[in-house]
Amino acid sequence: MTNFEGFPFPANAPEAGACIRVDYPEPGLAVVVFDPPHRSFPVLDAPLLRDLAAVVSQLEREPDLRGVIFTGRTPHQFLAGADIEAIGSIDEKETVERVVLSVHQLFARIERLALMTVAAVGGPVPGGAYELALACDRIVTTDDPKTRIGLPETQLGIIPGWGGSHRLPKRIGIPNALDAILTGRLFLGKVALKRGMVDRVTKPEYLLQVATDIALGRKPCKRFKRGWKRVAVDLNPAARVIIEKQALRGVEAKAKGKYPAPYAALDLVMGAPRIPMSLGAKREAKVAAELATGSVCKNLISIFFASEAAKHLGKGEGAAVPARIDHATVVGAGVMGGAIASVFAERGVAVRLSDLSEESLARTLAEHERELVRKKKRRRLQQHDVDAAIDRLDPVESLAGMRRSRLAIEAVAEVLEVKQKVFRELAEQIADDAILATNTSSLSVDAIADGVPHPERVVGMHFFNPVRKMPLVEVVRGARTSERAVTAISALALRLGKTPVIVKDVPGFLVNRILGPYLDEAVRLFVEGADPVKLDALCEDFGMPMGPFALLDEVGFDIAAHAAESLHKGYGDRMIPSDGLEGLMGTDRLGKKTGKGFYVHIAGRRKKPEFNTDVLRFQKSHEAAALCDELVLDRLILSMVNEGARCLEEGVVGTATELDLASVFGTGFAPFRGGLLKYADARSAHSIVEALQAILADERMQERPGATQKFTPAPLLARLAETGGCFHVAAPRGLPRESVA
Repeated sequence: MTNFEGFPFPANAPEAGACIRVDYPEPGLAVVVFDPPHRSFPVLDAPLLRDLAAVVSQLEREPDLRGVIFTGRTPHQFLAGADIEAIGSIDEKETVERVVLSVHQLFARIERLALMTVAAVGGPVPGGAYELALACDRIVTTDDPKTRIGLPETQLGIIPGWGGSHRLPKRIGIPNALDAILTGRLFLGKVALKRGMVDRVTKPEYLLQVATDIALGRKPCKRFKRGWKRVAVDLNPAARVIIEKQALRGVEAKAKGKYPAPYAALDLVMGAPRIPMSLGAKREAKVAAELATGSVCKNLISIFFASEAAKHLGKGEGAAVPARIDHATVVGAGVMGGAIASVFAERGVAVRLSDLSEESLARTLAEHERELVRKKKRRRLQQHDVDAAIDRLDPVESLAGMRRSRLAIEAVAEVLEVKQKVFRELAEQIADDAILATNTSSLSVDAIADGVPHPERVVGMHFFNPVRKMPLVEVVRGARTSERAVTAISALALRLGKTPVIVKDVPGFLVNRILGPYLDEAVRLFVEGADPVKLDALCEDFGMPMGPFALLDEVGFDIAAHAAESLHKGYGDRMIPSDGLEGLMGTDRLGKKTGKGFYVHIAGRRKKPEFNTDVLRFQKSHEAAALCDELVLDRLILSMVNEGARCLEEGVVGTATELDLASVFGTGFAPFRGGLLKYADARSAHSIVEALQAILADERMQERPGATQKFTPAPLLARLAETGGCFHVAAPRGLPRESVA
């Protein structure tokens, strides 16, 4: 019997044999159905693996069987992968290695069964679920939008460790396997078939019948084979050298030495075609043990669980259960409003986009269509999806005819009086129980709601630019905002493919409040003589997706200056903005949108922009050029940590985990560090307080207005330093036990 000793059992684990049922619908056929009573969606956890081992033993003893099908409760449920929570809780490498080898032994027994084995899969089929399917003779999947197949493990800091790193390249070849594993993409059924990842695609209602015919030999089903390419590419030393060099360049560009999993996966895949599976199992087990017990993996898993927990924000209870929003109004066809309306329409919401400018409406429609066509070319959308999304976006030049809208969201200029006027007009046009949302990034939701009938329906829905790419939406709860409005907007954000984080209505909300001090400190360092290119590279090496000066170019100097002034108005001296940014601003120097900022941006050029030497004349000294890298980073990063501690203590966000999620998805804070407060806990509050005190010890800081207030340790941070405590004192609120990958 396979040994899963050390693999944690969930507290609600059922008795042996309860997780799987075996049906015999006709002579010679066994159908193995994954149906664990303790899971709403089946997971390869310890109880299910235990029962699967027993079922395989049973199948090995049944000589009259000709075929076996492994499937789920429904065509849309197979398995949601391995129990990542259990794997992430193991700290001993030996235990991880033993568990991984045990699963390998189990899958090898399935592979050796002396009958036709067919995996009939549908819905999400990630990671361990697909690895089980790879151990079968044939894989049949569904032609359905819900079906997604692949190996996403590298996105969680681990590798496909249950055979995927070796079986997939043997099946589809090194190049395609590298693309699938290193990107972690999940593929639609038809795309998976074209890539050779599965052997047959059928409609969901025919899944079991097609699998039955294949298992009993009534219908032929050829397994995908590489043919001559296996020798010419996979087993050709010269070809492998070229492929590995190209792949390594791609890994370096994304992982930058901070994420060990892609490097390990690359090595495993490159060697897979030349070694037997028995040796491959040992290789995967060793690597999996090393990665799963490392800090990068655990931090990435914590972010994954936090994003899974955020999915529960859109459910609600009782009167707060949200009604589905199928009709909406967006006011303002600028960059933000146009993109918001486009995303709404693409995701199934009929939206009326209102703007007084016919030119702005036409531009938005053209961009909307371009985006949809681009996705069609990349096979992410079908033509009927494109046509439907185009039809759902209706441009209008007035606010009339909005009665069907269950949501109206404004994205007009960041001027309080303008937003209040729009809200009052909207309140006259839409139903009394429809939600009014604002995309403001700096104004108070309560102030915007002032004078609006039924202010309990007013809520902030703060998207980040660029709307299509940024995964976070801040759901801003005003003092009078109802739970129903918060839940409805959270549900809509999830439907749009975004991650919601509920925040309090304070200046800057959460993300801009913690990002502001960081960007301001960067400008101050520049004025003091720091090299922007070097400082950007320093922050990228820390793990940020781009440095602060590159980010300022993306945001725009005018927008950043406006946000800084709003924070100063809200928080006083500790947010006094540097005058350096205001001095830099000119009609031709606002960042990327004008072609010049700290860098020179040329439209259409993919090459990394060159530094704009013209800005050096705005430096007032050379003091910062002599600062060590450690002190420079502390001034930048600890500005965020200190403000984050204040946000947590003030209840701007519910938990440290939610703050970390927002810092990663909203500011790009290094995911491998687990988020802002995970980083703080790893470094320790005591160490951070000492570093802040060292910054304040500089005489120039004591003379700088607001520096004392900015770098004096926040009360919560100071208390944690005294007690040896940490920000993450408990599991994330609402963490679902079934979070898997």
